Amino acid sequence: MEVALSSVLVTGANGFVGRALCRTLAHAGHEATALVRQGGTDRADGVREWRHATADFAGLEQAWPQGYAPDCVVHLAARVHVMHDEAPDPLAAFMATNVEGTLRVARAAREQGARRMVYVSSIKAVAETDGGVPLAESTPPQPLDPYGRSKRAAEEALWRLSEETGMEIVVVRPPLVYGPGVGANFLQMMNAVSRGIPLPLGLVDARRSLVYSDNLADALMHCATDPRAANTCFHVTDGDDPSVAQLLRTLGRHLGKPARLLPVPPRLLRAAGALAGRAAQIERLTTSLQVDASRIRAQLGWYPPVSLDAGLEATARWFRATH
Repeated sequence: MEVALSSVLVTGANGFVGRALCRTLAHAGHEATALVRQGGTDRADGVREWRHATADFAGLEQAWPQGYAPDCVVHLAARVHVMHDEAPDPLAAFMATNVEGTLRVARAAREQGARRMVYVSSIKAVAETDGGVPLAESTPPQPLDPYGRSKRAAEEALWRLSEETGMEIVVVRPPLVYGPGVGANFLQMMNAVSRGIPLPLGLVDARRSLVYSDNLADALMHCATDPRAANTCFHVTDGDDPSVAQLLRTLGRHLGKPARLLPVPPRLLRAAGALAGRAAQIERLTTSLQVDASRIRAQLGWYPPVSLDAGLEATARWFRATH
């Protein structure tokens, strides 16, 4: 389906998904504006930058550039999930950024004439594992941690805002996102494989849905510009769900350092995790989290332009060049 060129505001544009999205929008001919707290990141030609450095987007409406009226805002900025959160009240901190901050952006954009907001949520707003059935958009949400609960609360708040104002809302729930510039657990995993560290994961056949950053960016562009996406929730994946062991072996192949995987039964890993006080982390690692992304294919005709193997190869190439 051919869509008209649009003006899109991207929050969180300094993150690795935000940079990919701005580049994707610009290359497709859309007008992209990066809303960031700090400047200095290289951007694709034609991408404008708007700096607003307050916490949780306080004062955004008053600081809005005169005459700027985007068609859509893609909201990527968030307080992200961390393994060891040191905030006195983690849930309150997540809610302040991921719910109240999100609503400030939506309301300010709507006031300036934006017809649509694409909210980048997380599969953690639904669940941590799939229970044997890939998670669909209709799966009853049961988020477990403060991050997932805040993402789910933001989704609900935006649906209410849509009912009150008529603003179109599109919710996108990616699983684990990887690609050049990735950090957190995926980067640690590549570090371990690259250094030849033995990993006790050779028998872990739990399957995980992933999405490459450029694939997610392409899907977000479609959600921002396709009329058929209005007021819908979409799950987005690469469409190829490797087991944990397969993922590590593929990364090793692309890193030129074969993964050293020890054949430890998952039940022993869980027992060790319980003794070490890391039962939740080991449980997530050894249980499947597959995501059903058939809705976006059926409704928008969207398919990931980059294969899982090509995405992992590009990520490994970035890692080798920068580490």
